[in-house]
Amino acid sequence: MIELMGLERSYKTGRSQAGLTENWVLRRVNLKIERGEFVTLMGPSGAGKSSLLNVLGMLDDGWKGEFFFADEPVHAMNRKQRADLARRRIGMVFQSYHLLDDLTVAENIDLPLSYKNIGKSERQGLVADTLDRFNIVGKKDLYPNQLSGGQQQLVGIARAVIHRPDLLLADEPTGNLHSAQATEIMELFQRLNEEGTTVVQVSHSEVNAGYGTRTVELRDGWIFRDTKSPVSAGVGA
Repeated sequence: MIELMGLERSYKTGRSQAGLTENWVLRRVNLKIERGEFVTLMGPSGAGKSSLLNVLGMLDDGWKGEFFFADEPVHAMNRKQRADLARRRIGMVFQSYHLLDDLTVAENIDLPLSYKNIGKSERQGLVADTLDRFNIVGKKDLYPNQLSGGQQQLVGIARAVIHRPDLLLADEPTGNLHSAQATEIMELFQRLNEEGTTVVQVSHSEVNAGYGTRTVELRDGWIFRDTKSPVSAGVGA
């Protein structure tokens, strides 16, 4: 599904005698992710994990190299083409939820469908099914500030998957949750993956990584280690 070749990302920082200095956050990244994998990106702070996730989510277009998504050359696309591709095929879950405060739970979940040519009645049906699937039917008319952190994260995930994306990206999805809520979220990710969604998460948690099928460790922007999980250790953890 995903192939990165020689991908690099840097930012111009302070000036030196030679001019602006470059801070490299991704260096010569070569990475393949097959359809149906559940990959965890790990590494210390500043290793490049979130930078790589932003590239995969097509939120950042300042990188160099080659990026193929389902055989489509993302590196050859303009910003609008990348945004259209991401809206159609990628869902994103953020640590800080990114819900719209002036929309209800149901309206937040419906938002990705507004970018698609879907009739009102079908959209309402999809939202109703999603609310039921995530056990948040009773919250549909509430606003984000009326929800707990765990409930907001559930809404964020529901919004990310309602359009049945091929790829689900998550940046520290349990970082603000207590352990019971974190387990609930990770078990949900595991079920989505078992149903066919490719998942890539950023996490510092070995427990969270245990729910996946593969761990990619980054250090200073380089891929340091890439290991397959022998079994999904998160089950029953």
